[in-house]
Amino acid sequence: MTTTLEPPGTAATTDTARVELLAGADWTAVCDWSRLTPGRGVAVLLPDGRQAAVFRDSRDAVYAIANQDPFTGAYVLSRGLLGATADGRVYVASPLLKQRFDLSTGECLEDSGVRVAVHPARVARAGVRRR
Repeated sequence: MTTTLEPPGTAATTDTARVELLAGADWTAVCDWSRLTPGRGVAVLLPDGRQAAVFRDSRDAVYAIANQDPFTGAYVLSRGLLGATADGRVYVASPLLKQRFDLSTGECLEDSGVRVAVHPARVARAGVRRR
């Protein structure tokens, strides 16, 4: 699941914005918006110790999935490259074995029986508390 709360170029996409993930019942700030480069990911640590991979696409949508590659067990999905299928599904390709994971559903595009967890994500202005 992805959410962009403000259109690109507004106050939420400046250096004062942050990316938040829904961790349990609470939204948790995981990185500054300025740390995300379109097409690249960052690894973040959630309060419960799990790792997530956070991505920003070329349209400034934010996605978050589990960082662990289910085929190798390595925590590397944040280092994968973003792409899109012909029908517009945004995915990350694992840097190891190159399987592609849909960033909205977590589904592996090469093996529909394999999924990674998807974390709801949003962009919020620093200092603005949202529920």
